[in-house]
Amino acid sequence: MEMTPATLDILTVGHLVKENDVVKEAHSTSALIRSGDKTIVVDTSSKERRDAIKYSFRSLKVLPKDVDIVVTTHAHGDHMGNDELFPNAQFIVHEEEGLSEGHRVMDGDILEIAPGVVIVHTPGHSRGSISVFVEGDERYAITGDAVPLEDNFRRMVPPGIHFDREIALQSINRVGEFADIIVPGHGFPFPVRR
Repeated sequence: MEMTPATLDILTVGHLVKENDVVKEAHSTSALIRSGDKTIVVDTSSKERRDAIKYSFRSLKVLPKDVDIVVTTHAHGDHMGNDELFPNAQFIVHEEEGLSEGHRVMDGDILEIAPGVVIVHTPGHSRGSISVFVEGDERYAITGDAVPLEDNFRRMVPPGIHFDREIALQSINRVGEFADIIVPGHGFPFPVRR
């Protein structure tokens, strides 16, 4: 029996507002993946994006209570501000983020969570940053702030906030080697041009 490829929908597109290299406002992108019998949300964005997320769920005819897994790419408030919308979900975060209570903790580099859906450790922005690689109609990488903006990828510059420049650049390269389409932490999806 042939497996249907995973599908990906954007619930809300994130953005960043900076003044003199200081972040003044941040809202993350939030994505919905459906694969096999699993419904997965990657990052729940900021509270200010709650109405947009609810609207997207209604449009897609999916109920938040039916979400099985929420992947938190890293433990910053603009990526996890609507977690309570998903009362029945298992929450997954990397062990380096220090959120063990109420979360399934990923303790390695790779974790498959559904057919064609793999969590990959992509540190740099934070020690526990993770991305979600999806095999669908194309190969998608939902990166959180491993690749916060398209500009970070195109110019090969690490996120403005990072703990190690070289590790951050290695993660950006890892994303680029896999993906056809990158879903950045704070912007519209964009194609990888090879």
